[in-house]
Amino acid sequence: MERSRRRSPGNPFQLRTLPFFLNLVSGEFIQAGLRVDIMTMPKKVGRPLSQDSQPVLNNPFAGLRLDGLPPGPEPPSPAGPAARKSGLGRVVLRRETAHRGGKSVIVVHDFAPSIPMTVIEELARKLRNACGCGGTTRQRAIELQGNQVARIRSLLEEEGFKVAGIT
Repeated sequence: MERSRRRSPGNPFQLRTLPFFLNLVSGEFIQAGLRVDIMTMPKKVGRPLSQDSQPVLNNPFAGLRLDGLPPGPEPPSPAGPAARKSGLGRVVLRRETAHRGGKSVIVVHDFAPSIPMTVIEELARKLRNACGCGGTTRQRAIELQGNQVARIRSLLEEEGFKVAGIT
């Protein structure tokens, strides 16, 4: 015995499942050879600001004239890379051999909290390329393979860091 579908009290339409197919190229529904167009909402078109004849707010700078103003001061030019990279903070060098099979690793740590992680990763990339060794960045610390303390120290000082730790 077949059960008949009943309308729900809140819904005036009877629910039916019909085999509709969507043509993705033209955006039309196709059912058993019949074409039914999709109804779309019209796009909301904003009003361009250039067509507005009167501004909405008063512009306090509308009457300002820039013609008679004297030229401003020249922007300071950096003297060199040392002027650009000053005051990056203090870092500490540490030599580790634990859990590494006897191989030594130089760890550069204690970066200032104001230095973002992207700058630390870029510095690690520069140190690895300059030293010709491998390494990684872990938890705001740079690990460099090998025992090249003097070279790492000089490169960090060139970047503008004060270096403490092993010599």
